[in-house]
Amino acid sequence: MPSAVAKIDDTVIADSDDTIKVEGNHYFPKDSVNFDVMTKTDMKTVCHWKGDASYYTITVDGNEYENAAWTYHEPITERAEPIKDYVAFYGNIVNVEDK
Repeated sequence: MPSAVAKIDDTVIADSDDTIKVEGNHYFPKDSVNFDVMTKTDMKTVCHWKGDASYYTITVDGNEYENAAWTYHEPITERAEPIKDYVAFYGNIVNVEDK
């Protein structure tokens, strides 16, 4: 499995040696994510093979990064099942690097 760390400035948002890479995005297991800096939002989007995505706003040093992370709680295909409840981040907001 790939290893990656997700940061905003010096704040680690997620760190794992067990990510799943899908469509160029690292999906982090939920136990590797710092939910103390994340707040669930009402935003939803739909992927034709992954299902409904739920979003989180990340707050670091008083700055809010709206809907910067997403997860699929109920994947709609068997192909998407491995990323159930894993969290991914928008690369233009969160710096995600391979370790």
